[in-house]
Amino acid sequence: MAVMAMAAALRGPSGRFRWRTQATAGGVRGSARGAAAGRQDYNLLVIGGGSGGLACAKEAAQLGMKVAVVDYVEPSPRGTRWGLGGTCVNVGCIPKKLIHQAALLGGMIRDAPHYGWDVAQPVLHDWRKMAEAVQNYVKSLNWGHRVQLQDRKVKYFNIKASFVNEHTICGVTKGGKETLLSAEHIVIATGGRPKYPTHIEGALEYGITSDDIFWLKESPGKTLVVGASYVALECAGFLTGLGLDTTVMMRSIPLRGFDQQMSSLVTEYMASQGTRFLKHCTPSRVQKLPDGQLQVTWEDLTSGRENMGTFSTVLWAIGRIPETRSLNLENAGINTSPNSQKILVDAQEVTSVPHIYAIGDVAEGRPELTPTAIMAGKLLARRLCGQSLDVMDYSNVPTTVFTPLEYGCVGLSEEEAMARHGEEHVEVYHAYYKPLEFTVAERDASQCYIKMVCLRKPPQLVLGLHFLGPNAGEVTQGFALGIKVPGPQACLEPLLMESLGGGAGPPTSR
Repeated sequence: MAVMAMAAALRGPSGRFRWRTQATAGGVRGSARGAAAGRQDYNLLVIGGGSGGLACAKEAAQLGMKVAVVDYVEPSPRGTRWGLGGTCVNVGCIPKKLIHQAALLGGMIRDAPHYGWDVAQPVLHDWRKMAEAVQNYVKSLNWGHRVQLQDRKVKYFNIKASFVNEHTICGVTKGGKETLLSAEHIVIATGGRPKYPTHIEGALEYGITSDDIFWLKESPGKTLVVGASYVALECAGFLTGLGLDTTVMMRSIPLRGFDQQMSSLVTEYMASQGTRFLKHCTPSRVQKLPDGQLQVTWEDLTSGRENMGTFSTVLWAIGRIPETRSLNLENAGINTSPNSQKILVDAQEVTSVPHIYAIGDVAEGRPELTPTAIMAGKLLARRLCGQSLDVMDYSNVPTTVFTPLEYGCVGLSEEEAMARHGEEHVEVYHAYYKPLEFTVAERDASQCYIKMVCLRKPPQLVLGLHFLGPNAGEVTQGFALGIKVPGPQACLEPLLMESLGGGAGPPTSR
């Protein structure tokens, strides 16, 4: 008869948290019946092996919990699959930033003659070589995550999970074998996947998404990017930067939810670099031609006319949906938002079931950002282990859009500030500037711009900072600290002007 371990929290003489195991006879491993009787296989079970889930699992294991992680990647409609690590590692931040860097290098090569380098122009790009290097690096991260789990004695299951009851999940392997696992606490960190416009003829059969673009062996060629999200603009930006004919089709405004003045400058710069924009247009049909090209039909919403174009690749970037559909959340009594289908949580990441939690992109009202998911996961693990009462602070989180001219921001947009405080109570300090690295190469800096959104009443609390230019991520994260901690804010303006290297005149207000 199997022996199961039930854990009791205990602080040792040093104050460090430990888990004491008590042997209890009569349990059957993986049994739903045993789970219902109060005997669980694990102290903590994490569903989802992305950034937040792995951070939570590793932190909890390090603090003495018996932890398991279950993760399974459902192949994309095009058949793309990847390893452990979630969206950021495999089909998000990491490969995106690396290919963005490849595109930036192309611009630097064109600048090189101005700095004395004798570089024959034009320089051609090899997609296959770049893709192989990026994919190999991503695979090394997959392996690294497996090793880290093993080092921390976290049990990893490559199975697709669904709830049996509030303490038990059923996992199914690729081959169809079922496993039952139970835990005292369960964390859902399954993230999301790109949305397909299934109402459009040919969208699913012939289109790809960000789940596929980073794993293509061959160049996508002439590409139509449908959408105006940060994913759409980032992908279009690096494709243009790599020398590919790229068009963005937008139904409405770019970068919804971001500051709209900054968003307009982002797309202006992209257009100046060769990205074409079809504004106020929606696709209605995708057909495959005999030569393998894709013929796209779309409607111009302004004129009502129908147009057609031919592309090698159609990339859908119209939003994401949470990975909750196959979890059978109703079996555990977990509530979701009727609109977004994301899991409803409170400030401590608790769902409608007290011992089940949700973190990261799958949770309602949370920013879809890797660093916040990681920190939320760690803090949750510490609370579960009695090490801390701290909860994640989701206010004033800095973020960067890695378009060709990068856009970094923290805090409120100008529109949000005016809606919250009233236009008469908001003052905006702003300036155009020329980055030093643009000067010798005589690059156009028309869209390099920065603004601070402040309360008009002294001491003019900074509500938001917006920066458009090279290395926006590095610039923004430094000033984010000043906005997060109210004390030093009076120093932000001179520091900001100093950081621009003298390329900006004194800021004006409006």
